[in-house]
Amino acid sequence: MNEELTIGRLAKAAGVNVETIRYYQRRGLVDEPYKPLGGHRRYAPSAVSRVRFIKRAQQLGFTLEEVTGLLRLEDGQSCRETRLLAEHKLAVIEERIADLTRMRQMLKGLIAECAAGQRPRSCPIIATLSANSEVTDRRK
Repeated sequence: MNEELTIGRLAKAAGVNVETIRYYQRRGLVDEPYKPLGGHRRYAPSAVSRVRFIKRAQQLGFTLEEVTGLLRLEDGQSCRETRLLAEHKLAVIEERIADLTRMRQMLKGLIAECAAGQRPRSCPIIATLSANSEVTDRRK
């Protein structure tokens, strides 16, 4: 693919929507080429790789701000810095997993309590959500 691409062909080749390309341009992640008078913008074939890079990084959980930092390291010569960013992202993901596991356990407990009818006059789920304090695991 050596010829320049319209935005539609770029989007198709990268497996994204045209609006995604425009959004990345607004965010400064993809350069917006010059538009000739009465013509269409033409993107270099290398834009396909860049858009794919951005999407893959997002699939790994990186925010667009973090992707901006990764793009600065795209030459592959800053492995240590890239590894540190990835380690930080992994720690954030592991923290989220712990939070989700806690929420899952809490909801399972509330559902079981509700299903058992242990509090016939008050729904334990609504009572917990209506409480003044932060939702905590009452089984502790």
